[in-house]
Amino acid sequence: MHIVVTGGAGFIGANFVRRTVATRPDVRITVVDALTYAANESSLDGVGVEFVKGSITDPAVVDELVAPADAVVNFAADTHNDNSLTDPWPFLDTNIRGTAVLLDAVRRHEKRLHHISTDEVFGDLPLGTPERFTEETPYRPSSPYSASKASSDHLVRAWVRSFGVQATISNCSNNYGPYQHVEKFIPRQITNILSGERPKLYGAGANVRDWIHVDDHNDAVWAILERGTIGETYLIGADGERSNREVLALILEATGRAPDDFDTVPDRAGHDLRYAIDSSKLRRELGWAPARADFAAGLRDTVDWYRENRAWWEPGKAGTEAAYARRETPR
Repeated sequence: MHIVVTGGAGFIGANFVRRTVATRPDVRITVVDALTYAANESSLDGVGVEFVKGSITDPAVVDELVAPADAVVNFAADTHNDNSLTDPWPFLDTNIRGTAVLLDAVRRHEKRLHHISTDEVFGDLPLGTPERFTEETPYRPSSPYSASKASSDHLVRAWVRSFGVQATISNCSNNYGPYQHVEKFIPRQITNILSGERPKLYGAGANVRDWIHVDDHNDAVWAILERGTIGETYLIGADGERSNREVLALILEATGRAPDDFDTVPDRAGHDLRYAIDSSKLRRELGWAPARADFAAGLRDTVDWYRENRAWWEPGKAGTEAAYARRETPR
């Protein structure tokens, strides 16, 4: 099997490539990535796959890669909410136009597509309720980022219905693990501590996210590729709801810092309250279950990875914190 992995030098995509190489040596992989600031080609060091620098918004690049492949797994996206509030246009270009370019290519060459999306397309849920997102939850995005991903999902469904494209969609909860850019919540707090700085918490830290280890996410993607029904959407989650304050407390504990050793900063605009995934369809129909459901243990492993791989994250740390400093004023 020959698959094209778009965004394969980003966080989830690079972990997908690494896990596929380790568990499915018969699969040939071609990675295409535009190598924007959030990607890092060194995340693929030692894996021995074909790499093409290019954007999914470029029809010529996409067509040449899709033509000889069996399937495309689309991880390519601009994803950082804070950045989408400052400048939405890259999100609209990559996430909407790029998806349309991919759909045009897989339609023309009659290839299989799996489209990676997010639970953020559903908006948010009330705190302290049992309600969770399902495949039937209406879309209610809150930010330019989540609106652009919602748009890309709708494009995939339209191409399936109108043109018979062989595609599936997955909407996943918040991922954590190695190779995640330091602008994201968990690696930002870890690398602040490892740099001798205090972690930063939006508001009171009451916002709840549903966390899943990146390896569990990518195992679910393979379950969908191998056993999923064309045209279907599957939600991926590991029942990992934690408030941001709870996550930070675990990071402080894992790094030997005092429980109150952090700063609070003003909350961002449109900050969703709570995400929660009901992944029962995926588990029931495709037999998937998370193997790394112990969030505290997975978080300790993630802290160890960042501690042991400073050369991977340190070059981008100062620039990331400078960008945050322009938006944040500690209380």
